[in-house]
Amino acid sequence: MKNIYYLKFVAIIVLFVVCSCAKKETPPPNIVIIFTDDQGYSDVGVFGAKGFETPHLDAMAAEGMKFTDFYVGSSVCSPSRAALLTGCYPQRVGIPGVLFPEKTNTEWNPEERRTKTGIHESETTIAEMLKQKGYATGAFGKWHLGHHKKFLPLQQGFDEYFGLPYSNDMRPGKKKNKQSYPDLPLMDGNKTHRFMEDDQSMLTSEYTEHAIDFIKRNKDNPFFVYLPHSMPHIPLYPSEKYNGHSENGIYGDVIEEIDWSVGQINKTLKELDLEENTLVIFTCDNGPWLIFGDHGGSADPLREGKFTTFEGGQRVACLMKWTKTIPKGTVCSEIASTLDLLPTIAGITGARLPDKKIDGHDIRDLISGNPEAKSPTDAFYYYRGWQLEAVRSGKWKLHLPHSYSMVVKSDSGNVHGRLGIKSEIELSLFDLSKDISETTNVAEQYPEVVKSLMEKIEGMKNDLGDSEETGIGKRDCGWQIEPEEWPAQKGV
Repeated sequence: MKNIYYLKFVAIIVLFVVCSCAKKETPPPNIVIIFTDDQGYSDVGVFGAKGFETPHLDAMAAEGMKFTDFYVGSSVCSPSRAALLTGCYPQRVGIPGVLFPEKTNTEWNPEERRTKTGIHESETTIAEMLKQKGYATGAFGKWHLGHHKKFLPLQQGFDEYFGLPYSNDMRPGKKKNKQSYPDLPLMDGNKTHRFMEDDQSMLTSEYTEHAIDFIKRNKDNPFFVYLPHSMPHIPLYPSEKYNGHSENGIYGDVIEEIDWSVGQINKTLKELDLEENTLVIFTCDNGPWLIFGDHGGSADPLREGKFTTFEGGQRVACLMKWTKTIPKGTVCSEIASTLDLLPTIAGITGARLPDKKIDGHDIRDLISGNPEAKSPTDAFYYYRGWQLEAVRSGKWKLHLPHSYSMVVKSDSGNVHGRLGIKSEIELSLFDLSKDISETTNVAEQYPEVVKSLMEKIEGMKNDLGDSEETGIGKRDCGWQIEPEEWPAQKGV
């Protein structure tokens, strides 16, 4: 009899232990990606910001990891976003350049209205990948991967969306090909919430409030928040609270409000006891729009900025924080990029990778803080549109001969004090470990390095093409045959 009681006692203890362990099982990690628009490499305090402060971003660096050699897939908006969400070079998914909205009425030349493009429905976004694992997914901010309904976030794996379908300067009064843009919609899901007039001062706070509300409503479930801010892309609009807040004028005001937004997100995660199990990533879509002078940012000490394949165009500030997983105050100087986010998140969450080829790599070894960890990226390629212009492998970067717009100070009365001048670069090799500003061409001193990098370039041309050459690995973008109504039209 005593043995029976003893066995019952042991069974109860075992059951208690099993239940306790089950309760303590760590749920899948939450993912938050904060993505700013046209913010310069040095426009964060820990990257050398001047004239404004970013205490919340600096705190992320102190509590997590700073990446010094982090890249985006393009130096302009749409392709950069395609690269982040699919883990592919934008040329692979058929979005090499900026997508533009057009009116669907007779004001447009019918010959200009044959088709409209966006992300193809067969591509797998981070959101779609995470839906496999039961994640709640929300996007709050600038989309810019197609404005027709079939291309919008709710059709690309997101449960909720609030934001602008494209850039905040694509609005009535502004023109492309001599035609005015249609009304600029602020969208809620697939419908227009309101049309933006001249005042965009509440955008940053509205995006932030929607993201925080989403986090609070999904605190008991794994979630993915994609927060792509519209700013500091021009036109710049700080809220009343931040207008005149910095020493650096309106650009500094806008950055300080974005920093506030980052602080609000991290504060919410901490208050909900989600901080330890949430990976927060902050980075930017491309370098600064230098031609706008004091309305643009700074990429110092990098060369040039937006629209170029120099470091200032595609090397961006990046911070990652994941309490008790990413070591505090660490710095990673290995090559990494937004292409790596999808496969890394797949590795972290156990989600299945897309069936199609992707270009990014799992960088969990880098974010673990392992001092011996090396980048899995053998070569990173820089395209401008369909043209392959440069490649980086290790410390070496090789530019093929190409033209670019060099931005210089202007004495011509340019309202922002900058002017773009067409320039050329010859075949040039730079040692980025010594020459981060790409000033000294050492191609003649290292012909064997040039030869090796040219071999990589030829391989990439065969895969994704180059200008007139078609690569075997390119996939098509999504197509929308015109004329067809789209959700953001007035009256629809």
